[in-house]
Amino acid sequence: MHPRVLLALTPLIFSPLVHAVDCDNATDQATMNQCASQQHAAADKELNALYQQITSRLKGNPDSKKLLVGAQRSWIAFRDAECKFSASGVEGGSVYPLIYGNCVTELTKARVETFKTYLKCQEGDLGCPVPGV
Repeated sequence: MHPRVLLALTPLIFSPLVHAVDCDNATDQATMNQCASQQHAAADKELNALYQQITSRLKGNPDSKKLLVGAQRSWIAFRDAECKFSASGVEGGSVYPLIYGNCVTELTKARVETFKTYLKCQEGDLGCPVPGV
């Protein structure tokens, strides 16, 4: 490829990096879908960080850790199935990623709150599965 052609294409290559998505003022479906995906990624990142904290506290109790892993896998399967059902009315449409993504985000945020509660357990609380610090 000729060097001038490469220089002419350079702004096209780097322009997406400069353009920030304004989720608060999103008006088109593609942007709303992208924002829903970003929100889900943020909630998932928080969930994973809390999950790691809980598994760290359970390192001395492999049976409880195994139960947590099983519960989390079941929860993920439930979340995904519930959101597929919830968004099934718009399946195949351009709004599907938004509806599905919002559902996944809301259920993930609820799980985040559950994990936060587990991490607030006091030492000696027999009703709490995660030992306090």
